[in-house]
Amino acid sequence: MTHEIISHPTLDAGLRIHRRSGPLIRNIVFALIAVAVVCVAAWIVLGSGQIRWNVVADYLFSDVVLKGVRTTLVLTVVSFVGSLVLGTLLAAMRISRNPVLEAIASVYIWFFRGTPLLVQIVFWFNLGLFLPKIEIAGHAIATNSLINPTTAALLGLFLNVSAFMCEIIRGGLISVDPGQTEAALSIGMTPGHALMKIVLPQAVRVIIPTAGNLAIDLLKSTSLVYVIGTREILGTTQSIAAQTFYVIEMLMVASIWYLILVSIASLGQAWLEKRLARSASTKRRTVTTEK
Repeated sequence: MTHEIISHPTLDAGLRIHRRSGPLIRNIVFALIAVAVVCVAAWIVLGSGQIRWNVVADYLFSDVVLKGVRTTLVLTVVSFVGSLVLGTLLAAMRISRNPVLEAIASVYIWFFRGTPLLVQIVFWFNLGLFLPKIEIAGHAIATNSLINPTTAALLGLFLNVSAFMCEIIRGGLISVDPGQTEAALSIGMTPGHALMKIVLPQAVRVIIPTAGNLAIDLLKSTSLVYVIGTREILGTTQSIAAQTFYVIEMLMVASIWYLILVSIASLGQAWLEKRLARSASTKRRTVTTEK
């Protein structure tokens, strides 16, 4: 084993620091192995000659694929915004002192977290099998006319994600010092007002990172809805593959688009986290200066 001797100006002339070079060499070896594996994988994919890259380029920005991208974004945004609203309501019910509300929220979370998302999507799509008609304002409407593939996809994604969002928001809420709520109530605020004006703004910094990860996972989970005929990214590319037999090429198109969208969402999440951290730091400095 070799040793490297490093001098330091603040140390006595006869004192030296001995640092082993073994870990450094080991890290270099691991890095070289990793680079070699990546290069081999890239050569297999790019140099095999089995993928028609011109087909990938032709379909990547085609109108039909872009329409599938828009559908994916709509499913993601609508489901995520809806889950924020319902998740906040469920979280408030979970931390309330009302045992009935707490029990309802707990059962909701237990059911929608305990059953697979794909099962829920298929269930909503087949709702008309046991509920042929739905009564709305005294008028009977055929269930199949209301629950089309897009509606079933939204219901499945929205209700499932709300259960996870509830626990994320609840974790953020209970991270805030209970004294904040007590102080708000002591000056005449209602519990709901205290939650929205005092507790929730402080909990956002805890909620954002995990909620961002959930949004990215939701974006990828939209690919499940192709099984009920929804034409999002995967559904669109699979439809093209069935007609043209460009199976691998269409999967590459879908993969590229998911990578693009997830990368943009990740950058947005990182920017938002930094913005919140900077805002919190500025507030702390202001409070310290005032003191």
